[in-house]
Amino acid sequence: MTTATSRAYEHVKQAILDRAYPGGALLSEGEIATAVGVSRTPVREALLRLETEGLLRLYPKRGALVLPVSPQEITDVMETRELVETFTAGRADIGPALVEELSQRLTAMRDHASAGDAKEFAHADRCFHRTLVAAAGNEILTQLYDSLRDRQLRMARLTASDPVRTADAIRDHTEILEAVRSGDRERIRTAIHRHLRTAGAALHGHR
Repeated sequence: MTTATSRAYEHVKQAILDRAYPGGALLSEGEIATAVGVSRTPVREALLRLETEGLLRLYPKRGALVLPVSPQEITDVMETRELVETFTAGRADIGPALVEELSQRLTAMRDHASAGDAKEFAHADRCFHRTLVAAAGNEILTQLYDSLRDRQLRMARLTASDPVRTADAIRDHTEILEAVRSGDRERIRTAIHRHLRTAGAALHGHR
């Protein structure tokens, strides 16, 4: 059963990631409580949780400020992604099943790119990386990856409809897949490193 706090948390977080609540917006507990249909107490608890995730800053008696995406946040998120993804690449259970699943994710990326569906393309991109991270079998690192990608949502939409960036992403993911198929873990780590550095530079360039 979904709790009032969970409902408030999901509502506010999704609105931030979708930019319905843009960076710099000051949120009111009362307005959120009315929108979600709950009391102020669960809203306050939800905002505290979002503050610990780095999406908000609380100001007593004033409200919650949605933190704008900063160049430092982009750098921090992409560096942490690289640490997680290159580490799990060294522990992943590499075999035909992983190759097949990554191939399906890459096919989905190509299909969504051809259809011009930026939202589904971004989802397939996220699933591709998550599949490789999850193959290491470390649930905590998989959850960390998910939280990093959530934070990246506010950044990634700046480039999701860029055909040049889309083509670069497909090329990079193809290289990662071929590295996985080869079974060479150092090659996988190198391909991931190159891809994330390129993606980070694109995010910084579109600020």
